[in-house]
Amino acid sequence: MVVSATNTSNDVLDSRLLPGTALFDNLGSLLGQQDVVSAMWYSTIQAVGTTVLALFVCSIAGYGFEVFHSKGKDRLMAFLLLAMMIPFAAIMIPLFQMFADYGMVNSSLAVILPAISTPFLVLLFRQAARTFPHEIVEAARLDGLSEVNIYLRIFLPTMRSTLAAAAVITFMTAWNNFLWPKVILVNNNYQTMPMLISNLRAGYVTDYGVLMLAVLLASLPTMIIFLVLQRAFAEGITGAIK
Repeated sequence: MVVSATNTSNDVLDSRLLPGTALFDNLGSLLGQQDVVSAMWYSTIQAVGTTVLALFVCSIAGYGFEVFHSKGKDRLMAFLLLAMMIPFAAIMIPLFQMFADYGMVNSSLAVILPAISTPFLVLLFRQAARTFPHEIVEAARLDGLSEVNIYLRIFLPTMRSTLAAAAVITFMTAWNNFLWPKVILVNNNYQTMPMLISNLRAGYVTDYGVLMLAVLLASLPTMIIFLVLQRAFAEGITGAIK
């Protein structure tokens, strides 16, 4: 990908394996064809917004499922897990109609809201909460600490690795999301990086050097996030499995 971004389209098609000298030409062509800065901005807003809200909502749900455990909640969790089997394409049209009724088409909020609560993340936090000592919760209640403070001051600080793992998964999923933003963001002025890459392939002739440069730029944020949080990501996933 990096090598192809420095070569011309013909060199890419010829399977050139050595870096070329067309990097700045490809960058000029990319900036001339597409509003890359705007696409990066909207992708960042949507990915960061989705990640923050998803961590907040799903961590509360996972905490509630385990700390306030009951058989009814186990049945509800099983029902939520069954919902993971429903393909997004099956709910895409009614979801679009719902947001259209509320006048939220072409808004970042319409991209963020459907992704802030997923059964997978709820299950991840619920499994992690099983390692959380309930004696601490009981002691905090006896000391007069409210449930909100127990969650914020005791539970969350112990879930740092799980939060990091969930953040990596959610950010990468939100950043690479293509289908739903393509449907709900009708105006290309609000396009994200996956939509921009798709537009580069929409013409009669595809400049593969420019295309690979766009893919490289779109991949950098997720690479950085994963490299920064990779250790905590591994610990979070391992802890949830245990």
